[in-house]
Amino acid sequence: MRLFAAAALMLLTGAVIASAQDANSYPDEPKAAAPRKPAAPPAKPDVIVDKLATPTEPLANVPAREREAVRSALLWQSSDEAVPAGEDPIVFAIKNYQKRTKGKVSGTLTDAEREALLAEAKAREDEFGWRVVTDPATGMRVGLPTKMVPQANDAPQGTRWSSRHGDVQVETFRIKTAEGIAALFEQAKKEAARKVEYSLMRGDNYVVSGLQGLKKFATRAYMRNGELRGVTVSYDQAIEGIVAPLAVVMASAFSPFPDRVAPMANLSKSVDYGTGLVVSADGHLVTDRKLTEGCISLVAAGIGSAERVAVDPQNALALLRVYGRGNLKPVTFTTPAAKPTEDVLVLGIPDPHIQNGEKAPAELRARLRDGGGLELRAPLPMAGYSGAAALSKNGEVLGMIETRNTMLASAEPSLPPVRLIPADTIRDFMNRNGIPQPVGGGDVRASVVRIICVRK
Repeated sequence: MRLFAAAALMLLTGAVIASAQDANSYPDEPKAAAPRKPAAPPAKPDVIVDKLATPTEPLANVPAREREAVRSALLWQSSDEAVPAGEDPIVFAIKNYQKRTKGKVSGTLTDAEREALLAEAKAREDEFGWRVVTDPATGMRVGLPTKMVPQANDAPQGTRWSSRHGDVQVETFRIKTAEGIAALFEQAKKEAARKVEYSLMRGDNYVVSGLQGLKKFATRAYMRNGELRGVTVSYDQAIEGIVAPLAVVMASAFSPFPDRVAPMANLSKSVDYGTGLVVSADGHLVTDRKLTEGCISLVAAGIGSAERVAVDPQNALALLRVYGRGNLKPVTFTTPAAKPTEDVLVLGIPDPHIQNGEKAPAELRARLRDGGGLELRAPLPMAGYSGAAALSKNGEVLGMIETRNTMLASAEPSLPPVRLIPADTIRDFMNRNGIPQPVGGGDVRASVVRIICVRK
């Protein structure tokens, strides 16, 4: 019971480490002007200043390529103590780690401590399959012990991960509603078969925990701009001693409206949705290779059954062909390469599960970063967008979008979770497969198609 209380308390106090990683504001939202500060002294000539590491950044002494891995590792240093007022949650987690390892409690990691912390995290990754990922159905960032909950399925308002026998479940939800947080809080307490042992609403969020049927459960939800996002962790009482400590870490990793996108969760659903781009009038389309893996049936919605005729594994491309169709409107790719910091419009067809059954193309706004990575302007669901078109501010097609779920070792630099496959790469793929380059142009929306993969 004490472990479960700690998990509920962690849900109550919020995902402190995750919150520290996110500024909880977005580039498109107005920000209050900060008071002017005295100019900082010039940096020494031999110091490379990382723009992500400010003077108050508690991990400023950590190499930039390891910083995200260290933040993830610090999720495991949560305790049932509240973060003291005015103290940075990451500094608090570092101090917890230093106390546990009987080191000097400074709030700053030494090189030796950093290496030991990452080694511990790698061991937990191996033991539990621990991953911090973005749920494509909701846009939330969640931490998952994937070896404990390997099965993923659609849930009514999100995604449900579960153990093989269903004794452990992690379920996300995203609800657009005109109701206020207070009414939703009351509804959460009155769900069928729930016996609430603890509940509290604070500002824009609430926590509810107790028993649901024969399972322990804890729910945390946040409200923003008419949208409720949350996660529920439930498990059999018999395995509380195993799961409750993990629930605390999952609470630390949970971020309902993250500023940065983590790698996409690998769901391997029996029916999967993505986007394809028509590249010939005779029925050729390009899409994300991962979407076409293991399919017993491929369909280009509104066009017909498709066959995969070529792949480029290195560049994550697949070429599809719909036979017996003509007069399709192919997309025309631009010649100039996209530049870092360029604003990009992502045009794709979201998963019908999050589009209320609709099938029209939709837009996301992003900015191109170094290495081809795309930074979303807001933490929106990405399900269905892999294979989408990337447009410049002038409407030129810069390439195609790939969403990644690749997870590397803790000390390695991470690949961008959402990236641009440039137009030149796609043109080269088409040339190798005898597809002539389309000429002219038109409404790109007419060239964007939903791709449906049915697996066993």
